[in-house]
Amino acid sequence: MNRLANPLAPRGFAVPEKTSQIKVWVRKACGLDDDVVVSVTELACRKNGCPDIETVIGIMRPGEKIEMIRVNKAIADVTSHDLPRG
Repeated sequence: MNRLANPLAPRGFAVPEKTSQIKVWVRKACGLDDDVVVSVTELACRKNGCPDIETVIGIMRPGEKIEMIRVNKAIADVTSHDLPRG
């Protein structure tokens, strides 16, 4: 029987640890206070021209518009060098 893979399912057991590490990198690179929420999500895209998998990082500062950082890699492949500085 052929099962369809869930494109939004976490890939491997290291994803929670890697997600936490990415949040630490974002907080350090952007100089974020503790009241700022950082979310890390891996998304699949089926539209032409977009990557198959991308990591989307949301920075939610109180009272401000959400800032989005998109990395054209799976969560497991993101490194600190993929994030903007400052």
